[in-house]
Amino acid sequence: MADIRRSLFPVETHSEAETRSVGAAFGEQLSPGSVIALFGDVGAGKTQFVKGVCRALGIAEERVSSPTFTIAHEYSAQVPVYHLDLYRIKSEEEALSLGLDEYMESDGICLVEWPEFLVPLLPPETILLTFRHEDEDVRRIEISQ
Repeated sequence: MADIRRSLFPVETHSEAETRSVGAAFGEQLSPGSVIALFGDVGAGKTQFVKGVCRALGIAEERVSSPTFTIAHEYSAQVPVYHLDLYRIKSEEEALSLGLDEYMESDGICLVEWPEFLVPLLPPETILLTFRHEDEDVRRIEISQ
């Protein structure tokens, strides 16, 4: 995984399709038990990146949407994918009461958008990615470990 980090990040993308392509290249390198925390503002590309990761894992991109209102989407694949959106979670206690830590302890791949309140619960090997608006059509993705 260290080589893919060096070869992919930091990266700038200029469209949703490019962001999904970076996600797919990243997703090809993931293994069961991987946890990825995705930090960034609304519209910075987190969900598009997740769509690309899912595509690499055999999940149709059109099946992937932000679970903002449901908090978690589970996608069946050879390795299950858990897509969490914690935008509406306001504390570590709330995250624990919902059992979100169980997703991160599974043998699936866990992708966590808006993980700010979950940081103390993240496994030490969690990959931290930051998404930023650089310009109207430019997004920058950096590894922040």
